[in-house]
Amino acid sequence: MNPSIPLFYTRTPMLDIAYEAHGPTDGEVVILLHGFPYDPRGYDAIAPVLAARGYRVLVPYLRGYGPTRFIHAGVMRSGQQAALAKDLLDFMDALSIDRAALAGYDWGGRAACIVAALWPARVRCLVTGDGYNIQNIARSTQPRAPVTEHRLWYQFYFHTQRGVDGLTANRRELCELLWSLWSPSWAAGSGLYPDTAPSFDNPDFVEVVIHSYRHRFMYAEGDPALEALEQALAPQPPISVPSISLCGADDGVGPPSEVDDDVAHFNGFYQRRVLAGVGHNIPQEAPQATLAALFELLELTQAGEENRSR
Repeated sequence: MNPSIPLFYTRTPMLDIAYEAHGPTDGEVVILLHGFPYDPRGYDAIAPVLAARGYRVLVPYLRGYGPTRFIHAGVMRSGQQAALAKDLLDFMDALSIDRAALAGYDWGGRAACIVAALWPARVRCLVTGDGYNIQNIARSTQPRAPVTEHRLWYQFYFHTQRGVDGLTANRRELCELLWSLWSPSWAAGSGLYPDTAPSFDNPDFVEVVIHSYRHRFMYAEGDPALEALEQALAPQPPISVPSISLCGADDGVGPPSEVDDDVAHFNGFYQRRVLAGVGHNIPQEAPQATLAALFELLELTQAGEENRSR
């Protein structure tokens, strides 16, 4: 946590979600969502700029991170994609947010993509890290190219008890290794990592992370309460809201392909931008590019709304 940024909480059916807030309380809402293994510090160079332009900027800690807590011991510590999306929708409902602009990457990008796909009326626009982040779980067990499998070593590690024990005992060291592997050209990363690492001390971090990487490969059952949502995601629903995909050219876990394989999943305004010298932690490595994408979409949707009101 950054002690200079006020921390707030809101209760949802499953969580007490901790979040940081910037800007006027009556501003149009922008929600910024982090991934694994990151936290809201990824948006420290972004949120204040948006706030200075009059937006209400909310940056929540995902389930299993930082001060966010489950409200009942019996709630499944699920990390599945439906859980992340439901948390985002519940967060918006708890704060009476009818509609917001969303930006996210990794796990946060997945939550944002799902809400944009299934509840487009709630999403003004979307900036997504690495494109269409909705998992195709039915195809997850099909082997991929060896170089891709090599990059996913940590996921297979988490499928084992040794991986559970390793993440439990070495969570800070393991996550720091992932930072360096996934953002190999980001010189500032090692100096900024200590600001984020305490978020992994959350008591539910390990269980949520392990479930996330097991469920996506069908090696763990999901939360029964979320099965209907998972079924809605199985057909890979398209995203219709205005969207920009930001991809790090130096991403060590998911480098962008030459041809955009995700374009068919977007049926509204959509652009992909590959960012030279940027790895996986897109907003923290490339805050100006992230801001540019957000402002472009915010202006585009504002112009559209003004034209419709004439």
